[in-house]
Amino acid sequence: MNRITHFEIPSDQPENSIKFYGDVFGWTFNQWGEKPYWLAMTGDESKPGINGAIMQKRPPAQSVVNSIEVENIDEMVAKIENNGGEIVVLKMALPGVGWLAYFKDPDQNILGVWQNDPSAK
Repeated sequence: MNRITHFEIPSDQPENSIKFYGDVFGWTFNQWGEKPYWLAMTGDESKPGINGAIMQKRPPAQSVVNSIEVENIDEMVAKIENNGGEIVVLKMALPGVGWLAYFKDPDQNILGVWQNDPSAK
């Protein structure tokens, strides 16, 4: 636990980004549901590394975000706030996957914390 397990690359033109990362690095992509969100498989699962996603950029200045898997998201949100971090997107359900929140660290970097929970709705 508490390891970076996922990244998100925001894009104004996700289809172009998918083509770029596929052509350059050989990544493969699958759209997640109907959302403008494509899961990225970045390589051989038996070797070190993480997978991530290409997503439709929301705010113009949205940056790449790494997410850290945690055992208990509610406890971690409190710990983040108690140690100088700021929650910028409240805990939300990713149906059938788990819970996700975004925070700023004291240097204003945005990261995500997520808790695996297939019963999340």
